[in-house]
Amino acid sequence: MTEQRELIRGLHNLRPCHRGCVATIGSFDGVHLGHQAIISQLRAKSAAAGLPSVAIIFEPQPHEYFSGERAPARLMRFKEKVLALFDAGVDRVLCLQFNERLRSLSAEAFIQQVLVDGLGITHLVVGDDFRFGCDRSGDYQLLQQAGAVSGFTVEDTATLEIVGERVSSTRIRAALQDADFALAERLLGKPYRITGLVARGRALGRQLGAPTANVRLHRYCSPLVGVYTVTARRTDGRPMQEGCMEVAGVANVGFRPTVEGEGAKPLLEVHLFDFSGDLYGREIAVTFCHKLRDEEKFESLDILKQKIAEDIENAKAWFANRKPG
Repeated sequence: MTEQRELIRGLHNLRPCHRGCVATIGSFDGVHLGHQAIISQLRAKSAAAGLPSVAIIFEPQPHEYFSGERAPARLMRFKEKVLALFDAGVDRVLCLQFNERLRSLSAEAFIQQVLVDGLGITHLVVGDDFRFGCDRSGDYQLLQQAGAVSGFTVEDTATLEIVGERVSSTRIRAALQDADFALAERLLGKPYRITGLVARGRALGRQLGAPTANVRLHRYCSPLVGVYTVTARRTDGRPMQEGCMEVAGVANVGFRPTVEGEGAKPLLEVHLFDFSGDLYGREIAVTFCHKLRDEEKFESLDILKQKIAEDIENAKAWFANRKPG
């Protein structure tokens, strides 16, 4: 069914026109191949019923609410996730704020307020290990029982395995931390990348002989920290510079310990080779290819400058030796 993509923030923004749909619920961090298999199920049911498909997500993610700064790093930011869900074929995304009010909602109240009264679902696609509601008291069996009363059906999600293991966000995070970008790409179905707006900085990179495009990560905790070979392109489909859609470079993801004090916010700094364009205010997608080293704190800016020059040479050598394809 063809529907205009729509992000709905909160139950209070649901309207009568949003009632009647096929839905799924989850964190969908990374929107990896396992998630895409679930969305494929969702789309099939949506098409058969002639109703829009809806993905219900939470912000923050429940484990972030409970774990705080100890929560695992996200694979993607909120905006990236929503766009990836749309690209995978979801018609609507309902984002519920996960706060004390939602946390304390009973499983039965969640079903009634969100699924029945709010969305008027006819079918729900969730895993048979899905738990929800206050103290995770709701389960697959409760959903089936409620569906029998309220007029919706419940279907188990597909499980996707690659190289003998289930595809999961946890597994992808581990691959990224090991700098195994080939495995991460295989599990995600696409290369791992970070997107964001290029912001003005202190021009320190220019002083150090390597001007950078800076993408502030704000509260986003990246699963990557260190220095990497990368490629970058604009997300609006326009060339990075005349005749060039993509530019190779070297990037640092982290907290810049040599020049920043305690409490520094994470930053993605990208030095692009042979680039002369202006990217300020543009959104770019940075694809990670290979890890060169960990982020380090150096005793002086002169030592940092020398190391950056070395990183650039090592990155150029890596690209020069990379096999085609």
